[in-house]
Parts: sequence; structure tokens; C-alpha cells
Amino acid sequence: MNADERRFEVLRAIVADYVSNQEPVGSKALVERHNLGVSSATVRNDMAALEDEGYIAQPHTSAGRVPTDKGYRLFVDKLSEIKPLSTAEKRAIRSFLDGALDLDDVMRRSVRLLAQLTRQVAVIQVPTLSRAAVRHLEVLPITPSRLMLVLITDTGRVDQRIVELGDVISEEDTAHLRGMLNQAMSGQRLTDASVRVAELPDEVRQDLRDPMLRVATVLIETLVEHPEERLVLGGTANLTRNVADFPGSLRQVLEALEEQVIVLKLLAASRDPGRVLVRIGEENEAAEMRSTSVVSIGYGSRDNPLGGLGVVGPTRMDYPGTMAAVRAVANYVGEILTGR
Repeated sequence: MNADERRFEVLRAIVADYVSNQEPVGSKALVERHNLGVSSATVRNDMAALEDEGYIAQPHTSAGRVPTDKGYRLFVDKLSEIKPLSTAEKRAIRSFLDGALDLDDVMRRSVRLLAQLTRQVAVIQVPTLSRAAVRHLEVLPITPSRLMLVLITDTGRVDQRIVELGDVISEEDTAHLRGMLNQAMSGQRLTDASVRVAELPDEVRQDLRDPMLRVATVLIETLVEHPEERLVLGGTANLTRNVADFPGSLRQVLEALEEQVIVLKLLAASRDPGRVLVRIGEENEAAEMRSTSVVSIGYGSRDNPLGGLGVVGPTRMDYPGTMAAVRAVANYVGEILTGR
């Protein structure tokens, strides 16, 4: 092992101890707790070199050292492979997310799960409608003059709407409307589907024109609604467990999390479902987030990216475990919503 490799092992040991104990780490403790295979004098020299290079720093009140943002960055960059979760953990994630009823439930469950796994704040971007396509439209008669429309998109969104027809319609005619609507809409992006639906009242028999017009009006409202991009957050209270991790800035961080635009910007960079992105401390553009680290990834598929999800926490976090949890949850959410 050359000097650089040995120094990295010392840095790795400092990161491990500081993340688990929250206490600055001294050379004596490192030699006692880690099998570094060198004397405490060598460890002291290595720590002095790491400090000179800006990878560790000495808090003014203590003889020990703590990792800097630069030190965490080197540590993260040298994680050659993200440790996969155990089979039991994967099974628990899958069974928890498989129980979800609809898109909103998938989102809520995902952040709750990610916050529990990482003990940080979890955020997920709700898939934006503009990228969604119609998977299926169910048309169900509730009474002879009232229909329920259930629109299902390929992002897992389920919308239900009631249509008052003002007149009685037979089951046979209901089936005819259902067939025409699905033929026009299935597989279409929502905006294209709304254009097709608008043409249908002119294409049906005269006696079905009025019911089709009513159905089309309700559907177009549903299809072209574009709520602003939304975030679902979970586990905000986790930040308050260790206030010392955010010297003088915890309130700023909490306010920034409420400013959805800041977090959406952070997640916007995470479009790739294959790559976990880690932003540490000063690497975050938003000044309010510079005492935090953000671990994020895209979910969906490369052809159909649906959004980003991730975790916000202090720079003193378990990076390997957090990265593994973020990637695993993103995989399952992507599978559920793209129907793989």
C-alpha cells in the first residue's frame, strides 16, 4: 500500500468514526479502533498531510479532526461500487411499495420508506403530466344516466370523474363510447389525447353526440390540467435530531425545503435513473443548502424519465448506506410506475 492509499484508509476511518460517533477523531482512537497496520506516529503524520490538503479539519475546541466537504467528496468518489441492500431489505421495500393504491400513495410511501431507511429527509418529484401517456380509460355506468370515467396513465396516475349525461344510455352504447374513446386515446400523450377527444363528438352517431360531448368535456378538463410540478417530502423531523450538524442554519434548511423550487432544481439534475448524484455542502448552488448533502437519482427508465427522488441530510451522513437506499427505492418506484 503506497502513502496515498494509506492516507485514504486513514480518511475512510475518520469518516466512519465521525459519522457514527459525532465526535472529532484523534489518532489514538483510530489506531485502537481500526486495523490500519501502522504506528500511531505514522497515523499522526498522515492526518497532518490530510489536514494540509484540506480533507480534514480541526474544530477549534478539540484535539480531534473531522472530515471537510472536500474529504467527504474524495470518500464518495472512491466508493467504487455502491453496496447493494440485503435480500431482506429489498423484499421489505418491494412489499411496502407494492401495497400502494395509486400514484399519490406510491409517492407518500416512497418518501416515508426512504426517510426511515436513511433517517434523513426524503423528497420525491411527482411525475409531470406533460410526459405522461394514456394507458387505458375505463367507462363504468353508475346509473343509466351517469357514468364514471377512470383514466389511467403510464406514470401510474389514476383520475376518476363522474359524468352526468342528462339522459338514459344503454349498456351497449356505453360500450361503444368506451371503444371509441380508448381507440382515440390509448398510448397518446395527454395533450395529444385531448385533441383527439375533442374531435370525437363529430364522429359518433347523431343520437350519441350529446353524451360523447359531455364525456369529452370532462375528459379534456382532466387531460389538460397541469398542476405545477410537485414534491412530496417525508421525515423533516429527522433533521432536528442533530441540530449541531447545522451550525446556525437549520432554520434556513427547513425554509429551503418548503421552497419547492430550490429542491426541484436539485432534483432536476438527477434525470438519469442509472446514476446516483451526490452534492456535498458547498457544491449545492442554493446558499441555504450549503450545510447539507443531497443524494439523488432519477426514476423511471432512460426512455421515459419520470422525475427525481433523493435525500437531504447533514454532510455527516452514511453515504454508502444512503446511496444504496436511494438507488433501491428509485428502482422499485420506476418499476411500479412504468409497469415493468
